[in-house]
Order: sequence, then structure tokens, then C-alpha cells
Amino acid sequence: MAVPTNTRETYGAIGVREDLSNIIYNISPMDTPFVNGCGRGSCDNTLFEWQTDELKAAAANTQIEGNDYTSTAATEPRRLSNYTQISATQVQTSGTAEAVDFAGRKSSQAYQLAKRAKEMKRDMEFMLLEGTVKSAGSSGSARNTAAFSTWIGTNDGDTSPVIAASTGAGLTNNGSSGYPDGTTEAGTGGADTPITLAMINTCVARIWDLGGSPDTILCKSDVKQTISSSSVGGSVVADLYKDVGSSDKPATAVNAVDVLVTDFGTFKVVPDRFLPAGQVDIIDFDLWSIDYLRPFRTETLAKSGDSVKQLLIAEYGLRAKNGSGSGQIKSAI
Repeated sequence: MAVPTNTRETYGAIGVREDLSNIIYNISPMDTPFVNGCGRGSCDNTLFEWQTDELKAAAANTQIEGNDYTSTAATEPRRLSNYTQISATQVQTSGTAEAVDFAGRKSSQAYQLAKRAKEMKRDMEFMLLEGTVKSAGSSGSARNTAAFSTWIGTNDGDTSPVIAASTGAGLTNNGSSGYPDGTTEAGTGGADTPITLAMINTCVARIWDLGGSPDTILCKSDVKQTISSSSVGGSVVADLYKDVGSSDKPATAVNAVDVLVTDFGTFKVVPDRFLPAGQVDIIDFDLWSIDYLRPFRTETLAKSGDSVKQLLIAEYGLRAKNGSGSGQIKSAI
């Protein structure tokens, strides 16, 4: 059907107001399970230290009557340390940009600061789960805090809570003093192997053997799906847990496992987008904290022109109170 002659249409119209929503849609993930799960502490120096200790192996202890005893050899606690590192981002907005009326935000500077704060928290999650070793830094070189992967393992690969998925063997982490101390990461090189529920059970058992009681499994999406689709008595989860529904309720089928019960504990299964590929971390969060020398703060910098400059900064380090209480499975090692 043809449009009648001289019908006014919007295509050539002048003065049509724009329709721009005041909502800014952003689906970038903000969940940071490791950072949120760790305790929060404080420190007073760029180098902060703590001690760990352990009991000797259990053995038969029977003595003769009237014995003249000799003193048992004393063992000293281990003295561990880590460095703080600085994370920062600067936001600068011109006076004009602050004065104009932006859709979806009252202040361009405040909006950008809020975004940068979320990004810094994601950066923390990413860095603290990597294998970065500690570094004191120097003039012109940044300090690094030792990440999660450098604090776990043992100097005996057979009983290590760090498991190589490709072989099922334990991986050693001798550090610089014969035990994990933030200076090395267990396992490098090798082939990629899918991580299975059986491997998780093996790792959990080894942590338990060392005395640990973890309660959280951090994993990527593929491992989360592997756990959820594992068979039980020949049936998958979706067949075991379903509701056929009724006239007033839709039918549902559960194909997810968020809590995993093992022989050695009950675990929350938490997916983490920022976990390195090919890695599963089994964690007792009571044994980890992020210690702040300088908590997150916003500092207004000196004005040097027609703009406002603000610095968002934090200085923090990871404290591994006892790395043997947590474990890890490495697929690509």
C-alpha cells in the first residue's frame, strides 16, 4: 500500500527528541569468591611475617618403669613472610565533562571511580589466584605479593595436596627453605588433562591426611559442570532430583551440585571466572587473609589544569596461615 502524498513522516522530521535510557547496562562479572572468602587483616610494614608449626608424627610411646628420661628434641616454628603490593588507578575528568548532563550518571568522575574500584577488585582476584612469587621490588620495580599457588604443597610429592591431573601424582613445592614459602609454585610444564571428580576426592583425602579441613572448591565452569553431571549409582543428577510439577507449578529438574559431600568433608562448589585455566583450588578460608597496609582509598591529586584528578589506591598482601590446609589440582602443568 502506498503512503498518501504529503504525509508527514519521521524520516525527514526536524526536532524529534532522542530517547536515551538513564540506565547503563553492564554485565561484566563482579563476583570475586576468593577475595570475598579470605579474612581481612592489617599489617604495619611492606614485609609482614607470621609463624606456623606442626606436631611430630604419631608413634608408639611406651616407657619402662623408673626410667630416667631424656628431653625430647625441640623443633622451632617456621617463620614465613610476604610482601604487600600496590594496586592503583587514576581517573581524570575535565571541568566541562563534569558540567554537562550525561545520561545515566550525575557525575562522570564519580561514575568512572566506581567502575575503576570494581575493576581493581577483579584484578586482585586474578592476581591472588595466579602463581606469582613474592618479590621485594626495588626503585623502579614493583613489589609482588606471593599468590595462593605458591603457599601450598609439600617437599614430598607423594603426599602433596597439589595434584597433577595428568598423572595423579603429587607435586613438590620446596620453596627456598624446603617447604612452601611463597618463592616457588608447584608444577610447571606438561600436558592438559580433564579434571575429574575422582581427582578432587584424591586431593581432598591428601589434605585430610595432612590435618586440613577445607570446605570450599573453587573451579572453572567446565569442572563445575563435570561435578554436576557426575553419575551416582548409574543415574545422573538430573534423573535423581526432579519434580514433575502440577497444574499450578511447572516441572523442574535440578542438574547442578552446589554442595559436595565427600568422605572427608562437605564442600561448597563455587565457580570462579578469574581462576587460571586448568586449575581447581580446594580451600579452607579460615587459613587465608588479605592484610592491608593501606585499605582502598580515594585521594584527590593536585589540580594542574581544567580537570579533576583522583587516585584510587590500595596496598595489600596475602597471608597463608598454613598452606597445608588447602590444596590444588593442576590440569595444564
